[in-house]
Amino acid sequence: MAVERDESVSERLQQNQLVIDEFRSAGGVVGGPFEGMPLLLLTTTGARSGQPRTTPMVYFRDGTRLVVFAANGGSKSNPGWYHNLLTNPVAQVEVGTEAYQVTGAETGSAERERLWAQRLTEAPQLAGLQKQAGRPIPVVALTRVDR
Repeated sequence: MAVERDESVSERLQQNQLVIDEFRSAGGVVGGPFEGMPLLLLTTTGARSGQPRTTPMVYFRDGTRLVVFAANGGSKSNPGWYHNLLTNPVAQVEVGTEAYQVTGAETGSAERERLWAQRLTEAPQLAGLQKQAGRPIPVVALTRVDR
């Protein structure tokens, strides 16, 4: 069973790398399952390794902040990038052709509920991912550092 998990993680990392490469070579525009969606690249510092880790993810704007969801495809566990941000909240984002530093923070309960409800109107599949995961999906706000 551990071998299957390792293979699926390896496959997901390979797929992510293809999206990252396409994003960077096409000025932040990608096709496939992310076509037409607002996509960013989040680079965190690995909590254990200390190495940079880049993950593509869909986001939405809440004022000047970028908001992302730690859905992890409906997995029972939170994604690695989420754990990395808890350990080191300073990260880098790439949106389109712009790159800048952000601070990531999990939203509090009232704010989480507001952002969750707002996002469900546009992405109702999040409710299914949360049900599949059997856990509340953390909502993370990314705030630009240099503003």
